[in-house]
Amino acid sequence: MSDTDLLQTPLHALHIELGARMVPFAGYSMPVQYPAGLMAEHHHTRAAAGLFDVSHMGQLRLVGPEAAAAFESLMPVDVIDLAVGKQRYGLLLDDEGGIIDDLMFVNRGTDLFVIVNGACKVGDIAHMQARIGSRCQVIPLPDRGLLALQGPQAVTALQRLLPGVEKLVFMTGAAFDWNGADLFITRSGYTGEDGFEISVPGDRAEALARALLAQPEVKPIGLGARNSLRLEAGLCLYGNDIDVTTTPVEAALTWAIQKVRRTGGARAGGFPGAARILAQLDGRDALPRKRVGLVALERVPVREHTELQNTDGESIGEVTSGLLGPSADRPVAMGYVRPEHAAVGTRIQALVRGKPVPMEVTAMPFVPNRYHRG
Repeated sequence: MSDTDLLQTPLHALHIELGARMVPFAGYSMPVQYPAGLMAEHHHTRAAAGLFDVSHMGQLRLVGPEAAAAFESLMPVDVIDLAVGKQRYGLLLDDEGGIIDDLMFVNRGTDLFVIVNGACKVGDIAHMQARIGSRCQVIPLPDRGLLALQGPQAVTALQRLLPGVEKLVFMTGAAFDWNGADLFITRSGYTGEDGFEISVPGDRAEALARALLAQPEVKPIGLGARNSLRLEAGLCLYGNDIDVTTTPVEAALTWAIQKVRRTGGARAGGFPGAARILAQLDGRDALPRKRVGLVALERVPVREHTELQNTDGESIGEVTSGLLGPSADRPVAMGYVRPEHAAVGTRIQALVRGKPVPMEVTAMPFVPNRYHRG
């Protein structure tokens, strides 16, 4: 794809003005970093507040009395019982139980507000329209931008512009008005820090971004630091750590499958790939592999697609994400290994440029999460 084919977010001109280095991402021209650089941006987000342009993500509404039941038929999560104002993480599955996409959704009372990954949004919306479009309205929102304000001082900066936003807690959302612009804000994000995601009309996104950047705590942050922050938080990147070849159980995302949808639950099964996933979850089917966290025992970054071996040099899996964690101050990674090598404390090795690098399976996150739970 050439640069002329790339789409632009509502903040494109602002990124150029701020000196961002732009790269193709999910079909868009996106900022990978600003002049301060990835390390400075990463540390600033951990210490203060970073502003991310995530307008490439897909936003949509599901509307109608059957919307919750219809949406629940596509995922192994509890949609029907989600309270108004609450947000939940979901996994859109194919008929074999593979992960089409991971997403976030909020019960707003009058609709379900859904945010999907940018690279998947066209396919996701088509999938929803084909599978549940006869049961509810599937309404894309292409004219809205999306900003993420993340970090321990995010609430301090945002409440100056929007008094009352501090009352939100992790995984809740509410509507706000900013100078006549209708916003929908959730207290969530992709960094492991406290923070907010702000849906804003596209034609007001730049003005809101400028107002946020005028706050002393806030600096612009690019895709590079977004990736290092989410990896330290132990969060999956779709296309790297999860995809249609992985089930939620293999991906160690079983926490996202509520009891009501599991074997013995009131609404057990009824989602694509249910027989396979419930058999894996119940231990009736052996897992072929499992996602784990890894730390290198030498100061050698271990990147995605690196082969993982047992201590005898036999191949047991592959790294899916990896880098030198700026806050963890050590090489961290996640990847898939055979289940017998997945226990925390297991010693394995990564083959980096032909040299075995010792690694240890470890619990995630690599840096403690600091979500505001009230």
